[in-house]
Parts: sequence; C-alpha cells; structure tokens
Amino acid sequence: MSTGDLGALLITLREGFEMTLVVGIVLAYLAQTGTMRAARWVWAGAGAATAVSLAFLGVLNALDAEFQGATEQIFEGVTMLLAATFLTWMIFWMLRNARTLRSELHRGVENALARGGAAWGLFLLVFFAVVREGVELALLLFAAPGQGKLLGTVIGLAAALGLGVVIYAFGRRIDLRSFFRVTTILLILFAAGLVTHGVHEFVEAGAIAGGPELFDLSGVLPDDEGLGALLRALLGYSADPTLIEGIAYVGYYAAALILWRTGIIGRIAAPKPTPSTRSAA
Repeated sequence: MSTGDLGALLITLREGFEMTLVVGIVLAYLAQTGTMRAARWVWAGAGAATAVSLAFLGVLNALDAEFQGATEQIFEGVTMLLAATFLTWMIFWMLRNARTLRSELHRGVENALARGGAAWGLFLLVFFAVVREGVELALLLFAAPGQGKLLGTVIGLAAALGLGVVIYAFGRRIDLRSFFRVTTILLILFAAGLVTHGVHEFVEAGAIAGGPELFDLSGVLPDDEGLGALLRALLGYSADPTLIEGIAYVGYYAAALILWRTGIIGRIAAPKPTPSTRSAA
C-alpha cells in the first residue's frame, strides 16, 4: 500500500462513514416506523449524490490535466487550501452535532412522511446530506498528496460501509462521539499537512516568497521515500521546509485550537431553535 493510499484510507473512512451514517439512521427509522416501502427513495437520493460527487471529482481531474507549469501548481495549491478549509469546518461541525444528528434526521423523516410528497422529501433529505460529504470527499481525494490512492479509497469505503451496516442494526449502541473525537485528531493533522502542501505549491509556482530554509533533513529523513514519505502524506512533513511553510503549519494549529476552544464553527452551523424548541426550553 502506497503513502497516497494511507491518506486516502483515512479520509474515505471518516467521510464515507458520515455518508453511510446518514443512510443507516434513515433506513433504521423507516424500519422502526414500518415505512420501509419508502426505502427506495433513500437509495435513490444516495445514488444521485454519489453520481454528483464522482462527476465533481472528474471535473477536478479534467481541469488539472489542462493546466501546466505554474498554473497547475497554483490550481493544486488552491484546491489543497480549500480542502483543508472544508475539512476543518466539517470536523468541528460534526463534533458539535454528532449527538443530535440522529434526532435531526428522525425529525426530517417524520416531516417528509407527514407531507404528501414523502418520496421526494426523503430523496432530498438524503441527497443533500450525502452530497455534502461526497463533494467534500472528492475534493479531499483530489487534494491529498501522493500517488496510487485507489486501494486506500476502496478499503476506506468498504470499512465505512461495514460501519454503516452496524449502525443500521445496532444504531443506538454506537458511541459516535468517541469515534469522531479519535478520527478528528488524525484529520486535524492531515488538514495541517494540506495547508503546508498548498503553501508549498504557491512557493514552487513563484506566487509567494518562501523565505529562508528552516532546516534540511534530506540526508536523514527524506520526504520522498520510506517513513518520510509516509509522514509527508499524512502529516505534511517536509525535509527542507521554508519559513512560510513553517508559519502556515503552526498557524493552522493555532487557528484550529481557537476554533475548538471557542466553538465558533458549531455556533455558526448549528440550526436556529424553532419556536417550539424555545418554549420547551
């Protein structure tokens, strides 16, 4: 398994699990309420979201193939920074909302079944929930450093699917918050690497000045083979980072810590309370 596969496995396991989690919760609730006849619309929504996500990945690869030289490096740098931004947003959003995700989905299913257009309601509910994760996953897979990501992607998605089956069968017995906390630590490290790689691409393209070299460990731990290549793919390690890359790496962790401690993202992304919720409180 290549270093690119390891990075792909990590992100597809987390993002793929979030997608299968949504489908598993909705299907389990339909089974609980005796409305499994509507399950085909859940699968239709998930299938449509998957198609859109794959199309988005295809567009990214097609655009990358059109660019050359500095333009290609800038394009890849921009996608890496965007991927790190979306990944960070979703990490903290999920940490805050994992506990209420099931009840929110149940409420959405109830609303869809209560209205006449239950089929389209379920389709749209699942489609928008899954396509958000799918498009983000496509962006992350494209931006992730390293070659040969197919094997890691397949293994990660298979593991995520397996977890989704467990959620469907034993949903109320899974400690989702613990799972998300553990994977969050790994993804924060991965996102910091994306930021560093993105800045490196801008330096290579001549768009920004890299500044002096902080150190050079190429003779001890090169970043293009062995352990160094693995650390580069997963953590953004560089054997000879420039000053601006070091600032970007440390700056990302500082920003992530602030977001974590203050809960800014969670407050922005959290749904506004309804009148019934206010009165119940």
